[in-house]
Amino acid sequence: MLAQITTVIIFLIMFVFIITEKIERHYATLGCGAATLILVFGVCMRDFKAAMETLNIAPIFSLSFWYEAGTASESSGGINWATIIFIAGMMVMVEGMAKAGFFQWLCMTIAKLVHFKTIPIFITFMMMSAVLAMFIDSITVILFLAAVTVELAQLLKFNPVPMILAEIFCANLGGSATMCGDPPNIIIGTSLGYSFADFIANTGVIAGISLIVVVIYFYLVFKKELISGVSLSAEDVSKYSYTIEHKKSFAASCIIFLLAVVLLVTHAQTGLTVATIGLFIAIITLLVAGKSAVELLKKVDYKTLLFFIGLFVVVGGLEQTGVLEIIASFIGKISDGNMYLMIAIIIWISSIASAFIDNIPFAATMIPVIKNLAVTESIGLPILAWALAMGTDIGGSATPIGASANVVGTSVAAKEGYPIGWGKYCKAMVPATVIVLVISMVCIWFRYL
Repeated sequence: MLAQITTVIIFLIMFVFIITEKIERHYATLGCGAATLILVFGVCMRDFKAAMETLNIAPIFSLSFWYEAGTASESSGGINWATIIFIAGMMVMVEGMAKAGFFQWLCMTIAKLVHFKTIPIFITFMMMSAVLAMFIDSITVILFLAAVTVELAQLLKFNPVPMILAEIFCANLGGSATMCGDPPNIIIGTSLGYSFADFIANTGVIAGISLIVVVIYFYLVFKKELISGVSLSAEDVSKYSYTIEHKKSFAASCIIFLLAVVLLVTHAQTGLTVATIGLFIAIITLLVAGKSAVELLKKVDYKTLLFFIGLFVVVGGLEQTGVLEIIASFIGKISDGNMYLMIAIIIWISSIASAFIDNIPFAATMIPVIKNLAVTESIGLPILAWALAMGTDIGGSATPIGASANVVGTSVAAKEGYPIGWGKYCKAMVPATVIVLVISMVCIWFRYL
């Protein structure tokens, strides 16, 4: 009990530091992570094994960490080093693409196609974010789109924050549509034996309906902020062009990006884990960069990587002390056999939890719970699985720390001089999250019950 109370207090302290922004957030998570290791595992539990499981270093030296034939392997306990390595690899790739002029070229191409009109760009980028995130990890999508958005914002003199926020939400929504879109879906699919087609036919339908509503919502919310940008005439548009100076580097960066897409889409079939893909793409990017490799490494956002490491340790404390299991078992007790209530509870509890803690361990914790509920309450397991998937995938959009894409997107904005505070973020994203969760709940009720 003391260990549980201590780890919850540490989590709350970390959360307060992050919200108030009194200190940089990577210091907050790393400090609270150290407190978890010392106070929770050392003083309260006196469990060296629990500490090592949370640090999760041993799996890195196993073959299954890099190659898992026949399955999509996702780490769900303690520090998810696969995620850390993957994000780092994608950051290197994105910096390489930026140096080669890829983003500038894409920026001008898209802008010219819509005649440099801010609203059409806004809508196009939301749709692009959702579609790309169905097949590519949302982290990669946001790294890519956020960089382009900042380029366009500097050209058209508008605030990129609304567009980045909308892109983040749509990336998380698009990721919910497929098995490879979001890590919780990979865990749910591989654990329960569901295929890519199963997700498309179920969560994909819900995501498609929600996307239409969300695009309208963000348009209404941010319209006034976006129309303040510069509007260029057709004559002005014709003057803008971007000349690719280093065609070989540009071509190489395009090939590397397409290779990353193919590897990510097929990693369940090839057996290559996301850690392997991230490391491989980073190495190729650095080799192609040649003398510029050191410069690319210096531009990597190490603060975000450290933020994730500290966050994983604190959440690991919640796992090891059984706090997540308490939350999960609570759902089974209060539903009392009512299937409508059970689905609502799974969606809303999963979403609320995922808004504040990493949704990967929560999804893994919930899987045995929904299996037990399906047997004891005589309800179809797939129905509960889709409710869990939508709850964990969408709930993470509500706060800046709820999903990896949120952290990366806000980090890119801050790095370019556009910090996004909790107030600004939540004001726009919480209502959107509630809207999609209500749509998800109603769709599941009417389709399956």
